[in-house]
Amino acid sequence: MRQSLETSFSESNRASEYSRRVRANDGGPRDDIDAVAETWRRDGLSEPLIAMLEVGKRAGRITMLLQQALRADLAELGLTYAEFEVLTVLRREGEPYRLRPSELTRSAFLTSGGTSNVLQRLQKAGYVEREANAGDARSRFVQLTPVGLRVTERALAASADAHEEVMAGVPAGDVRGAADALRDLLLVIGRRRYR
Repeated sequence: MRQSLETSFSESNRASEYSRRVRANDGGPRDDIDAVAETWRRDGLSEPLIAMLEVGKRAGRITMLLQQALRADLAELGLTYAEFEVLTVLRREGEPYRLRPSELTRSAFLTSGGTSNVLQRLQKAGYVEREANAGDARSRFVQLTPVGLRVTERALAASADAHEEVMAGVPAGDVRGAADALRDLLLVIGRRRYR
């Protein structure tokens, strides 16, 4: 795995160097992050660090664009993006569409306080219910209600439309390649914990 990543980064650095020369010389396509990367170069940052920063900036920008494209549809359903995430995590579990709050927190990438607030709003809306855990009196389950499942299905359809709209014009092979490359990165960095 490590050798594969090193080879991939080495090839990527060669491609990036070529791409940078081509872009600098012929005015080829550039995005907003390229302009920021130029300032990092002027500031003397190393090319490997600049590549890392570009990955983070581009991943963040894609996430922002997808969330913006979805925001209006979620608002029509009375949902925030965090609420949508919690509902989809429960939906992915399959019937009976339930998890413990701690499992939801991990799967939705929220803090425990954030999960608690989201669950309160979803419960008030009638989209989830809390029920006792027969196997452990100290814990409870959170479960989608039938109404919550219907709203989740509508939100998932809106999410699919938003992704297709945002990614329109990007070749499917490029999307697949980006998804695979990001998975390779997350396999290395995704298990680390930071303060």
